[in-house]
Amino acid sequence: MSADGFISLTHPTAGVNLVFLRTGLPTFTPATIAGDAGQGLLIAFVVDDLDTEYARIAAAGADVVTAPETEPWGERYCQFTDPNGLVWQLVQWV
Repeated sequence: MSADGFISLTHPTAGVNLVFLRTGLPTFTPATIAGDAGQGLLIAFVVDDLDTEYARIAAAGADVVTAPETEPWGERYCQFTDPNGLVWQLVQWV
C-alpha cells in the first residue's frame, strides 16, 4: 500500500507491517515528535478490536497520547508512550 509520503510493506506469511513515512508530513501525529530524520519514530500494532484493546491498556495505566480516532482513509488508531517516551500505536483498518 502506498500514497504520497507513505509506504506500507508486508508479507503474507510474516504477520507484520512495516510503514515508512516521509519526514514532515502534516498528518503525522503527535506533532511533537514529527521532527528531522531520526526523530518521528512510532511503532504500530494492527489489532482486530481497537476499542477493547485501548480500554484494557489505558485501564492498566499506560500513558495515552491519542484516544481512539478514525482517519478519513479508514485507519482507526490510538497512541501511547512507553516509559522512554517512544510512541506506539494500535491500528484497526475499518
